[in-house]
Amino acid sequence: MSAREADGPVVLGDVAALHVAKGRRLPMQGREEIEVEAGAGIVGDRYHGSRHRHVTVQSRTSLDEAAAAFGAEVASDLTRRNITIASGEVPRTPGVHVRIGDDVLLEVVRVAAPCKLLDDTLGRGAQEALRRRAGTVFRVLAGGTVRVGDPVVLVEPAGDGSGS
Repeated sequence: MSAREADGPVVLGDVAALHVAKGRRLPMQGREEIEVEAGAGIVGDRYHGSRHRHVTVQSRTSLDEAAAAFGAEVASDLTRRNITIASGEVPRTPGVHVRIGDDVLLEVVRVAAPCKLLDDTLGRGAQEALRRRAGTVFRVLAGGTVRVGDPVVLVEPAGDGSGS
């Protein structure tokens, strides 16, 4: 169902966890809130200022599915994604927009492929278990503060309202 088909906004879930890493291969650090900058990403994260990989978002539901396939828990921080929503499915179609909290607007860039380093971090087979469950890469269209507990809502891109 798209937001256009619904009577109100399509709520994807709430922010369950926030993680950043200051550099490549450094451990992810949990946060209660993060600052997100339009056109740049999460302030203090290793990808801040990159061209398109501003923020990564995953779903606890998908991580639980991966855990069932893997045979062990998949912790949110070990997947190296920035934002984990409590439930539901993260959009994967390029161009789809998601609002987090009151201010932050994200646009889907692509599916986030699981890295082969997951087998080293979580154990052999983790990369395969996370295939098609590893979340989505977004670019930041509008910045602001994201907090644990903020709603994550699917929104229509501007100018994409009526004509179909």
